[in-house]
Amino acid sequence: MKLYGRRSVAGGCLAILAGLVALAAPAQAQNYPTRSITMIVPFAAGGPTDVIARIVTGHMAQTLGQAIIIENVVGAGGTTATTRASKAANDGYTLITGHMGTHAASVPLYPKLAYHPEKDFEPVGLLAGTPILILARKDLAPKDLKEFVTYVKANETKVNAAHAGVGSVSNVSCELLNSVLGVKPVGVPFNGTGPAMNALVAGQVDYMCDQIVNAVPQINGGTIKAYAIATAERNPSLPDVPTTTEAGLPAFQAQAWNAIFAPKGTPAPIIAKLNEAIVKALDDETVKKRLLELGSVIPGPKDRTPEALAALVKSEIAKWTPVLKPAG
Repeated sequence: MKLYGRRSVAGGCLAILAGLVALAAPAQAQNYPTRSITMIVPFAAGGPTDVIARIVTGHMAQTLGQAIIIENVVGAGGTTATTRASKAANDGYTLITGHMGTHAASVPLYPKLAYHPEKDFEPVGLLAGTPILILARKDLAPKDLKEFVTYVKANETKVNAAHAGVGSVSNVSCELLNSVLGVKPVGVPFNGTGPAMNALVAGQVDYMCDQIVNAVPQINGGTIKAYAIATAERNPSLPDVPTTTEAGLPAFQAQAWNAIFAPKGTPAPIIAKLNEAIVKALDDETVKKRLLELGSVIPGPKDRTPEALAALVKSEIAKWTPVLKPAG
């Protein structure tokens, strides 16, 4: 009888404890955040994902009343950092700024990927769209895109293309370009688009495909050349750069994106607070001006919700899987 009584008391205590935990969770979400937030950026400082994350989270911190600390974690095309973020506590204090590479292209490129973008993350909100440019060192011989295509096809085994690691946007977009051209040039990986761009500026690599955010200052400064932008229309920040359609390669169309994700199971009220902070940041005139000057495409209201981001991730995985599985 005593043994039975002890079990009953223990079971009752566990039930009470579970109830207290359940009651505490909404309260914690309601008071969130009470301390600083870590924002993991899966690439080196200075790259497009890093720049966009710093611009938007700077304003988000004001709205949330707590600092958002950027932590750059490099390796494996962003998947090292993304794996770490997927295993973080789902309390809203560890987030990640992912993109088309980490949360879509990684699926077909990494058969043993330690996370799944749809199953292991809660989408928070889209930050910006980033058109892709075909770039080259300033002294590469071709003067325009048609000459570049001819040059790369004739020198396939000699030319090289810089990228930020397998699965990164710079890698994935150039894989698409190479597929369109029917070539397989040498790829030169770096720990981020920032270091890759530095190598291009220094003339150590021949060309790369990169997000516009990383390239506008270099193009305007004349340290690299831009052959075309892979969108339907020219970008206001680079009005003299033709579209791939205008330049004679309409089959190459590519635009990346950057967005914030939280570990799976992060409470809905926390996701809502974070999304509200993103929306306020994107509506801020200073933030908009900085993003637009870098060539970013600011998402409209219907594209800023967690549900819209979830749909985007799903569609992007479906889009890139048939393109990248052969390359993988």
